[in-house]
Amino acid sequence: MATTTVDLIRHGEPVGGSKYRGQTDDPLSEKGWRQMREAVADHCPWDIIVSSPLSRCRAFAEELQTRHGRPLEIEQRLQEIGFGQWEGKTSKELMATDPLILTRFWSDPEHHTPPGAEPLARFRDRIVGAWEELLTRHAGRHVLIVGHAGTARMVLRHVLDMPLNATFRIQVENAAITRIRVDEDGGGRFARLVFHGGTLG
Repeated sequence: MATTTVDLIRHGEPVGGSKYRGQTDDPLSEKGWRQMREAVADHCPWDIIVSSPLSRCRAFAEELQTRHGRPLEIEQRLQEIGFGQWEGKTSKELMATDPLILTRFWSDPEHHTPPGAEPLARFRDRIVGAWEELLTRHAGRHVLIVGHAGTARMVLRHVLDMPLNATFRIQVENAAITRIRVDEDGGGRFARLVFHGGTLG
């Protein structure tokens, strides 16, 4: 039996603070760098690092690669969900015109997609596709994914077999680490959540 361990870390705070950023490529703020470095400290238990191409993830992944000599893969499919016309807007700005806009979206994101946004089912398909290929390519290894809140939510939803509409019921903080262990034999894969919202520091 092969056991693959995957840690997912969300990026730290980007420049501009909390907003619906989606695929807008804002870099990490000084606070964001500090959050990620503190979450990992001097630990590097991973055999390989896989990162979203967006700079708030990729820059930290490249720092880990340089510091610890681990191989790095950039996976385009691990980008955050695209929020369409919501990108760049804060929660306060969105609710100023409609106080219930976020509650409707969080409760039923399949049917309350922001204008111009990536459909949730399409986001699911690209994240789950990347996840399954990663497990095949790196079976038996310890992998770090540097990604987004949406990345972690969708992987967790998939692993725990949650309904798609429950995706936004999972809270993912900046620089939080989630660990998933996947056992695989000839009969298939069995994944389990080890911890969520932790640090290695």
